[in-house]
Amino acid sequence: MKIISYLAITIALGFFLIANVSCSEKEEIKPIPNMGLKIPTEGNSWFFMNPDTDNAQVMNPGSMSWTDPRLVHRTYFRVERKGELHLGINARIENGASRLTAFFNGNEIELEINSTESKDIYIGSFAIEEPGYMFLDIQGVSKESLDFADISDVILGGSATQGGIHYINEEYFYWGRRGPSVHLGFEVPAQASPVHYFYSEITVPPGNDVIGSYYMANGFGQGYFGYQVNSDTERRVLFSVWSPYHTDNPAEIPDDQRVDLLKRGDNVVVNDFGNEGSGGQSYLVYNWQAGKTYRFLLKGEPAAGETNKTDYTAWFSSEYDDDWKLIASWRRPLTNTYLTNLYSFLENFNTRTGPIERMAFYNNQWILDTSGNWHELNRARFTADATARDKARLDYAGGFYNNDEGFYMKNCGFFDETSPIDTWHTRPLQGQQPQIIFEELP
Repeated sequence: MKIISYLAITIALGFFLIANVSCSEKEEIKPIPNMGLKIPTEGNSWFFMNPDTDNAQVMNPGSMSWTDPRLVHRTYFRVERKGELHLGINARIENGASRLTAFFNGNEIELEINSTESKDIYIGSFAIEEPGYMFLDIQGVSKESLDFADISDVILGGSATQGGIHYINEEYFYWGRRGPSVHLGFEVPAQASPVHYFYSEITVPPGNDVIGSYYMANGFGQGYFGYQVNSDTERRVLFSVWSPYHTDNPAEIPDDQRVDLLKRGDNVVVNDFGNEGSGGQSYLVYNWQAGKTYRFLLKGEPAAGETNKTDYTAWFSSEYDDDWKLIASWRRPLTNTYLTNLYSFLENFNTRTGPIERMAFYNNQWILDTSGNWHELNRARFTADATARDKARLDYAGGFYNNDEGFYMKNCGFFDETSPIDTWHTRPLQGQQPQIIFEELP
């Protein structure tokens, strides 16, 4: 009897221990939170090399394979309220397994992908204390396949998403990757007669001369004039005039509706342009520099001796150079006007540099009217394009900056600042009327 009792006690104790171990293990296993919101990487991700350093390089994921462990796969999104954020990715691998490291909000999490089918992979839950733009970085550690992984979406859930999440959806994959464009529309004083000349200045601060930037100085109803960063080695001063014939293909423009070149400056390249309306384009390859101020002068007037045609001429100069460079003079048919709808803008035309911030100061705007009177333009309306208005991206700002720099515009980079669209801004009058000898202009 004693042996049986001892055996019974031993068996009972064993079941008790097993039951307690199982219970303990169940308490440690937490269910994966629901993550129902998908951020497509096609529109919201870039590859970075040396991110957040002066030597940072950025690339579009679709342009290369993810084979280099130094590449960081970065996805941006904007959270609008505090709370808990559940975070994961939807990913697959061609074969074998990959080890990755995820970085988010100061946290570092090890991941493994070993499925050839796309699966949701939970990264973690995080407390969001400061709403705004944030990003998820993922870096490869080791792999058995050619690429580290194919990540289709970043997936989100939790209370922090209930205030809304802003990201680039499929409708805006292209334009959203470029980033929002911003504009300043200038108010012409009521007492001015028609505008004959439009003068303005732009200064791009050091570090803001990002590839793909177009700092447009003197826009008007039929064209635009400014300067660009086209590559690591090329910069341009660009002056374009639209044809009155509406098409994105310049080859479709009838001969009687083409803009005609009247003259061009030394070394200026002239051709047709399309894809944003069509017309005549002229540009000077010119190594302008960040930190320096450049001057833009535009003339518009009905063509002498012609019916229903208007001539537009553009000149460019550095503040350190009294000599003006002629860019070009174009004649536009079916048009009889002086300069109208004066504006400036800042845009990025390169999807690769969409996550890099850039800004410029727009200052000292003047017009000379047909009565020979100068008027300073110190009031402007800040606007933005559909990418901003539809909230595909909210990294845009503009308005009055300070007395020295005047107006400013800023875009791209996924910064948190957002300026109200369709608002008016005024800078103090400076009284620095341009000193131009018109008879000596080339």
